[in-house]
Amino acid sequence: MQLDLWLLLGASLILCAIVAVRLSTSAGLPTLLAYLGLGLLIGESGFGLRFDNAELAEVLGLAALVLILAEGGITTDWQKVRASVPAALSVSTIGTLVSIGVVAVAAAWLLGMDWRLAFLLAAVLAPTDAAAVFSVLRRLPLPSRLTGLLEAESGFNDAPVVIVVVTLSAAKAASEAPNLVELAGVMLYELAVGGLIGFAVGWGGVYALRRLALPASGLYPIAVLSLSVGSYGAANLLHSSGFLAVYVSALVLGNARLPHRPATRGFAEGIAWLAQIGLFVMLGLLASPSDLPAQIVPALVIGFVLLLVARPLSILISTAGFKFSLGEKLFASWAGLRGAVPIVLATIPMVKDVPGASRLFAIVFTVVVLFTLLQGPTLPLVARWCGLKEDSRARELGVEAAPLEELHADLLEVRIPEDSNLNGVEIFELRLPRGAQITLVVRDGESFVPEPTTTLRAGDTLLVVSTAEARETAERRLRAVSRRGKLAGWFGETGA
Repeated sequence: MQLDLWLLLGASLILCAIVAVRLSTSAGLPTLLAYLGLGLLIGESGFGLRFDNAELAEVLGLAALVLILAEGGITTDWQKVRASVPAALSVSTIGTLVSIGVVAVAAAWLLGMDWRLAFLLAAVLAPTDAAAVFSVLRRLPLPSRLTGLLEAESGFNDAPVVIVVVTLSAAKAASEAPNLVELAGVMLYELAVGGLIGFAVGWGGVYALRRLALPASGLYPIAVLSLSVGSYGAANLLHSSGFLAVYVSALVLGNARLPHRPATRGFAEGIAWLAQIGLFVMLGLLASPSDLPAQIVPALVIGFVLLLVARPLSILISTAGFKFSLGEKLFASWAGLRGAVPIVLATIPMVKDVPGASRLFAIVFTVVVLFTLLQGPTLPLVARWCGLKEDSRARELGVEAAPLEELHADLLEVRIPEDSNLNGVEIFELRLPRGAQITLVVRDGESFVPEPTTTLRAGDTLLVVSTAEARETAERRLRAVSRRGKLAGWFGETGA
C-alpha cells in the first residue's frame, strides 16, 4: 500500500514538474528554477519532507549529471560546434582558471574566507551548466559559432573543475596549499585519458551498432546511452575524467550515422528531463530555507564579481586570437549560466567535512537562484544590445516526431517482407487514402523520392507521412495489399 502511495506521489510530482517546464519556458526562464522551487515547496519548510543526506545527494547528483551530459553530447550537432571547439577548450581550461582566481581573491578579501574555502567557492561556481545553457540558448537565434562555443564549453568545463574541487576538498588542513605543478599534471593526465576513453568507446560503439542487428528498434537508444554512461565508469576506474569521457563518447555516438537516430535523441532527451527533475527537486530538498536569507548579501557580492568581472575577464583572455567580435564576447560573458553543476559540486566539501561547507552550499544555492533569475530572462535583450542575430542561412530544421505531432501527422516506417504481395506493385496502385503519401523509399542502402509509377520491391523500406485521420485507413490498405495483392478491396471500400 505504501508503494502505491509513493508511485502516486512520484507521478504527481513529475506531472507538476512538466507543467512547470511549460510555464518557465513561456517566461524565458531556465527550468531549473521551477524544479528547485518544487523541492523547496515539499521540503522541511513546506510540506515537511526532510532530506539532509549530503553523501547520497552527491552520489545521485553526479549520476544525474552523467545522464544530462550524455544527452547534451547526443543532441549536439558536431557540424555546428566543430569550428568552436578550440575556443571552447580554451574557455573551459584557461578561462576557468582565470575565473577561479578572480572569484577566490574576492571571496577572501570581501567575505573574509580562508584560502581553501575561497578557492572552493570559486571553483564550484566556475562551470556553466549544460542543462541551463541548452534549455535557454537553443531557443535564441544566435550565430552558430557563438552557440557552438557556449554549448561545447558547458560540456567540457565540468571535467577540470571537478578535479580542482576534489583536490581542494581532500586537503588535510585549511593552511595546506596544493602543489600547483602536481595539480596541473593530474589535470592534464585526467583530461587526456578521459578524452581518449570517450573517443574510443564512442567509435567502438558506432562500429558495433552499425554491424549488429538488434531485434527491436527500442534497444538502439538504450545501447547508445549505456555506452556513454559506461565510458564514465571506465574513465573513473583509470582515475581519469569521467565527465569528459561521457560527453565525448556521447558526441561521437550522437553524430554518427546509426539506426534509429531520431528515436535515440528522443529517448536521451526524455531520460535527461527525468534526471533534471529528480536532481533539482532533490537539491531543493537538501537546501535549508532558513539558512538562505543570511547568505543573500554574500551571494550578491560573489555573484556580481563573477558576472561583471571574473566571467568577462576569463572570456576576453581565453578567446584572444579566435576572432570573436566584441559583441559576441560580451554576450558569452553574460550567458555563463549556472545551474545544477555548482550545487552538486558544493556537496563534495560537505561530504568531506570541510569547515564552512554548509555556508558554502547556501551561498552557491543562492547565487544560482538569484543570477538565473537575472540572466535567463535578459538574454534576448542582451543579444540585441550586442548586435547579434542568427546566420543568414536558414535555421536548422528538426525532422523528428515533435514537428509531425504539431502538424497532427505521423511518420510510418514500413518494411516489405520477402513474401509480401507488395512486391511488384506500383505506388499509384496502392490507392492510399487522401492525406497519406509515400515520401521516401530506402532500397539496398540507398534512398530516393519515388514517383507514382515506382515499383516496390521486397526488402524496401517505405517512409509514409500521413495525417492522423488517414493513418488507420492507410495502414489497413497497406496490410490488405501485402496479404492479397493490389486488387484487394477493389470492389469494396479502400483498405477493406
